[in-house]
Amino acid sequence: MKEVTVATVQMKPKLGEVEDNLVKMADLVAKIAGQQKVDLIVFPELITTGYECGVRFVDLAQRVPGSSVNVMAQRAQEFGVHIAFGLPSKEKVESIIFNSTVLLGPDGELIGEYRKVHLKGEERMAFRAGYKYPIFETTLGNIALLSGYDLAFPEAARSCALDGAQLLLVCANYEKPHRDEWRTYVLARAYENAMFVAAANRVGDDVTYSFFGDSMIVGPRGQVYATLAGEVDPKTSEPAEGYAVARIDLNEVRQRREEFQTIQNREPDTYKALVRKY
Repeated sequence: MKEVTVATVQMKPKLGEVEDNLVKMADLVAKIAGQQKVDLIVFPELITTGYECGVRFVDLAQRVPGSSVNVMAQRAQEFGVHIAFGLPSKEKVESIIFNSTVLLGPDGELIGEYRKVHLKGEERMAFRAGYKYPIFETTLGNIALLSGYDLAFPEAARSCALDGAQLLLVCANYEKPHRDEWRTYVLARAYENAMFVAAANRVGDDVTYSFFGDSMIVGPRGQVYATLAGEVDPKTSEPAEGYAVARIDLNEVRQRREEFQTIQNREPDTYKALVRKY
């Protein structure tokens, strides 16, 4: 058995306040890892900055690795846990930035970076789109990363599955009122690819958007192992911050794929329309 304990975090970041958000993230890692043995902690998309930063993203974007990655890498090493989280990233050209998700190992090393491919709305004005879906071979298993709106495109998750992903991490800023859409996509991507999905969606408000959380961990037959759906802060009656934890067996991916043959029984020659640009 390849058992892995995963935690998905839903948190409210302070808009544009990177240092404050990193402190909060670091404290959450300490809290989660201090209460039980966990192998992986997943934070939402753009959790170091918030979502509606507009042109400020140019100033807030960081190199990978950079200061935000280094702070969380220290926490990863301190508690011996993998950590995935979203941030705006940049390369040498300061004005070219990406909506990125990074994966850190329990030794504090950067395992890899994913750059969001499917940009939505005003994201298109701030970020450059990524163009590939890397698979990261870790001591836990083969892990893929997606971000928010990527979930709406079944081709993205299927590409990850065909390249060997057993566990898909989704870091998201899915906003109200699209709760049903979010839940449907998370379950569908797990079902159709017979793989585990650990999805972390933020809560709280930015300027014009509000976010509903519903972070969850789903198995390869769509079974919900853990969820924060319906968790409400009694003081505000808004979706609550928190985390969901589940222990999963990645060997179930191979078993389910053998049993239901959804990967093996594909007929790619009939799917030519999938690669035709609209």
